[in-house]
Amino acid sequence: MPEQRFDQSQSLLQQQTIAPQMQQSLQLLQTPTLELQHLIQEELVANPTLEEESTDVSLDDATSPSEEEEFDKEFAELSRLDEEWREYMSQSRVASPKRDDADEKHQFVMDSIVEPITLQEHLLNQLHVSDVPKEVEDIAQTLIGNIDEQGFLKVDLEEMSFDLGIPLEELEEAKILVQSFDPVGVGALDLRDCLLIQLERMGKHHSLEYRIIDHHLDDLARKRYPQVAKKLSVSPEQITHAAEFIASLDPRPGSRFGGDNNTYVTPDVTVERIGTEWVVSMHNEQIPRLRISNAYKDMMAGGSSREARTYIRDKIRAGKFLIKSIHQRQQTIKSIATEIVKRQGEFLSHGPSKLKPMNMAQIADEVGVHETTVSRAVSGKYIETPHGVFEMKYFFTTGYETESGETLSNTSVKQTLADLIHNENPKKPFSDQKLVEELEKAGVKIARRTVAKYREELHILPSHMRRSY
Repeated sequence: MPEQRFDQSQSLLQQQTIAPQMQQSLQLLQTPTLELQHLIQEELVANPTLEEESTDVSLDDATSPSEEEEFDKEFAELSRLDEEWREYMSQSRVASPKRDDADEKHQFVMDSIVEPITLQEHLLNQLHVSDVPKEVEDIAQTLIGNIDEQGFLKVDLEEMSFDLGIPLEELEEAKILVQSFDPVGVGALDLRDCLLIQLERMGKHHSLEYRIIDHHLDDLARKRYPQVAKKLSVSPEQITHAAEFIASLDPRPGSRFGGDNNTYVTPDVTVERIGTEWVVSMHNEQIPRLRISNAYKDMMAGGSSREARTYIRDKIRAGKFLIKSIHQRQQTIKSIATEIVKRQGEFLSHGPSKLKPMNMAQIADEVGVHETTVSRAVSGKYIETPHGVFEMKYFFTTGYETESGETLSNTSVKQTLADLIHNENPKKPFSDQKLVEELEKAGVKIARRTVAKYREELHILPSHMRRSY
């Protein structure tokens, strides 16, 4: 019995010893490439035995055979304890405060992001160069503070006049000033006001488009072209042309500010056809290559003090584990990408309409890792294909089986649905029930409510609102 307690204590001690390394390995696996570059730069600063190399050096050169075996055992242990560590970390994040170094690391990443200019900043910049009296500028600044991210003025001027004691005429004057700023349509009270401002700036105050928006916007939204044509004594064809022009206006003039317009995606993996095969290649050049400095190896072999040798040995060991962890990260991502490519050949050849259903458990079984490892590995990683760059998570989706036994992902079904609607007769668009029947002809049986759900997810209007006249 005492021997069993000793074994349990030894096992717990081994888990405690390996836990920090496991945490680092799992963190590197989950971290997107851009953030990984920052983490590596931090390690280069913190660990003097690490240095960046300009040419590729194999891991065998940096690690002795006995150390290699030891590292392999540790990584096997990492894989075995992967799920246990995930649960432990989820509890630790709730119970433990964030460490100072983690705070600094997060701040470093956040400071590296270039913030886009906000809509309010853009409007205030225009206000400050406007030649208006100080009192008008102050009121306009207050109005700008009440403009939402879409560009609409979310305040009742009469209420503001009463609450702040500002004459309504002065508020109206400041509102007109703000509405003269870029983007055109900003500061409008509602959609109708926004579209009318844009038409006025184009000199179309007396146009058919202006009359439609001013008096018949609801009918236009419901595509009641014949009714609008009758009320305005024009032909339905004229209403159709006017509607096409109105559709080119911006219904949310402030939406392009303060978003993710300055972000970009760098693929981690590229898939290309070479001969008759699809070949997976990693973008390893994005990640700095590391090695252990020969100077510190020489210091270990020299006559340094015991304390110095212990310090250097620990740093060298940590550096080698980092190098191995990065290598393992890239190998895991490549293995998963390769397995995805094996299963998605039809997608690579023909596009999203041929995407096959696939789950992470299937890939985990083939690669020989836990399902949670696959989840971490594909998080924030991108793959470049002949049909564009996709997040690796895109390829994991549920699906349907056709009458012929072929399996289609729900993404493929959505694509087929979009193609049907794109090719329909615009004067007689398919109802949701008709779309069910058309999909069934293609061997896909789904319910009408599912068609409606997919259509809404694709931002496609109902049939009565797609009809052209």
